[in-house]
Amino acid sequence: MAGKNVVLFGPPGAGKGTQAVKLRELLDVPHISTGDMFRYHIKNDTELGRTAKEYSNSGRLVPDEVTIAMVKERLGRDDVKGGFLLDGFPRSVPQAESLDKILGELGIKLDHVVNIAVADQEVKDRLAKRATIEGRADDADPKVIENRLNTYKNQSEPCLTFYRPKKIVRDVDGIGAIDDVFGRIKAIFS
Repeated sequence: MAGKNVVLFGPPGAGKGTQAVKLRELLDVPHISTGDMFRYHIKNDTELGRTAKEYSNSGRLVPDEVTIAMVKERLGRDDVKGGFLLDGFPRSVPQAESLDKILGELGIKLDHVVNIAVADQEVKDRLAKRATIEGRADDADPKVIENRLNTYKNQSEPCLTFYRPKKIVRDVDGIGAIDDVFGRIKAIFS
């Protein structure tokens, strides 16, 4: 199977969470999500967790250096020696540069940036549907959705430009049934 050090990428509503579960099982690697890392550090009252909680409780974004330190700590564990699926990081070019540095220090090569590509209108439709089904207030407000899309385009999407010269971006059409999209992702690893 092709390299198993993977970053999962795509706009909000692209289906990253759904596909991450399937991809983790296929690759048999840890699924490393920034949200899970934050919860772990806060629950275990680590120094990083206390710092993150302090920012979150005051309604501020957790600074990059805290998130980067969590990612570095997580990627340094033994269970990632056979590969990893990183989800929710990097979200900006400075974070992508930091990830490159971390991986270099750990002697790990990033094999794939799997980009689940979905058009803006499809994202808006999916998020509106998800708001109805799951009752997620953050997906119900068109202004919030537009803001999330703009944030993705301005901060996160440039990561793809950062990675393209390395020839590791794998663009996958994110339209269609879950299993169809996963079939396209799976083909990368055949």
